[in-house]
Amino acid sequence: MQPEIIGLVMLGVMIFAIFAGYPISFTLIFLGFVFGAIGFGADLAFFLMTLQFNSVMLDQTLAAVPLFVFMGIMMEQAGLMERLFKSVQLMLARTKGALYIAVLFVSTIFGAATGIVGASVTILGIMAAKTMNKSGYDVRLAAGTITAGGTLGILIPPSIMLVVMGPVLEVPVTDLFAAAIMPGILLASLYLAYTLIRCQIDPSLGPILPEEERANDWRIVVREFSLGLVPPAALVSFALGSILLGWATPAEGAACGAVGAFLLTTVYGKLRWDGFKQALIKTLEISVLILFLVAASNFFGAVFSRLGTPIMLTNLLISWNLSKIAILILIMALIFVLGWPLEWVPIVLIIVPILLPLLIQLDINLTWFGILVAVNLQTAWLSPPVALSAYFLKGVVPEWDLSDIYVGMMQFMVVQLIGLALIIIFPQIALWLPRLVYGS
Repeated sequence: MQPEIIGLVMLGVMIFAIFAGYPISFTLIFLGFVFGAIGFGADLAFFLMTLQFNSVMLDQTLAAVPLFVFMGIMMEQAGLMERLFKSVQLMLARTKGALYIAVLFVSTIFGAATGIVGASVTILGIMAAKTMNKSGYDVRLAAGTITAGGTLGILIPPSIMLVVMGPVLEVPVTDLFAAAIMPGILLASLYLAYTLIRCQIDPSLGPILPEEERANDWRIVVREFSLGLVPPAALVSFALGSILLGWATPAEGAACGAVGAFLLTTVYGKLRWDGFKQALIKTLEISVLILFLVAASNFFGAVFSRLGTPIMLTNLLISWNLSKIAILILIMALIFVLGWPLEWVPIVLIIVPILLPLLIQLDINLTWFGILVAVNLQTAWLSPPVALSAYFLKGVVPEWDLSDIYVGMMQFMVVQLIGLALIIIFPQIALWLPRLVYGS
C-alpha cells in the first residue's frame, strides 16, 4: 500500500476513534506510532515522536498558556464582572434593552481578561438571568446574548486559542493578537446592533428597568463602574500592549498578567486559600489537557506529513481548478461542521496542520486564515445540538427551557456568520492593525 493511502486510512481511523469517544491525545499517539511503523518503520516513528514531544516542551510561546489560564481564573474570582455589570445596568436604566448592552459590554471586557468560554457564560448567566427574568426580558434573546457574549473570550486577545494556533501556523502570536482585535470589536458591535434593533422594533423584548431598580446616587454608580472597569482594563492593556509593542514575549506578558490578576484578587479582598488552591488545580488541569494534546497532535501531524498525504490532498484539490475563494469557503464549511461535535483544540491541532500545505500552495495569508478559523470556531460554540454554551447556561439558569436557549443561540450564530463573511470579503478587517503596528 502506498504511504499516501496509509495516511488516509490513519486519518479515517482517527476521526472514527474521536467520534467513538476514545481519549484524543492517547489515540493520536497510538495511531501515529502504529501507522508510522507501517509506513516508514518503527525506529523512525519512535525518533519522530521523541523529537516532536521535545520541541513542544522547549517551545517558549506555549509557556504563556498556563499563565493566561491562571490569569483568567483569578480575574473570575476577583468578582469584578458582577460589579461592572451592575453599574452598566444602572447607568442605562432608561434605555430599551439595557441589560443586553450591559451583558455584551461586560463580556467584551472580560473576554479579554478570562478567555475561558465556560467561565464567561456561567458567570454572565448567574449575573444577568435573574434580573432579566424580573424585568420581563425575552428569554430567547437573553439566552442568545449571554452565550454569544461569553464566546468572545476565545477570539479577543490574549486568547489561549491564538497562543496555541501561532506555532501551528508558524505565525507570530503577536500578529494573531493584533489581527484579532478588530474582528472581536466587529462581532461585539454586530451583536449589540442586532439586540438594539430588535428592541426598537419590539420594545417588549427589552423593556426599561422598573423605577425601583434604578440608581438613587449616581456617585455610587460611577464609583462601581470605575472599580469594575479600570483594573481589568488596565491589566489586560498592560499585558496585551507589552506583547503587541514588542516589550515582552507572549510568555513574559502572560506572566505579568498572572501576577497582576493575583494582586487584584488580593486587593479586592477575594483571595482565599481554598479559592487559590482551586485556581492552581484548574490551571494545571486545563494546561495539561492543552499542552499534552499539542504534543500528541504534533507527532500525529509529523507522521501524516512524512507519509506524504497532505501533498497528495493538496494536488487533488488544486486539480479541481477551483478558485482560491471557493477552496477557502469549502475549508470554512468543513471547520464549521467539525466544530459541532469537537472543541477547538483538536480542530486547531489536527485539522489545521493537515490543511497547511494547501494554504501555502494557494498563497493564502496565514494570519488572516488563523482569524477566520478562530471566528468560525467561535460560531461553532453557538451551533446546536452539541454547543456547550447552551449546557453551561442551562446549568445555572435551569428555569430556561433548552429549546429557547437553542433558538436564541441560533439567532446570534447567523449574526456571527455575517461577521465571518465580512472578514472573508474584507481581509483588511483582520490585517489592517498588524500591518499598522508591524508594517507587514
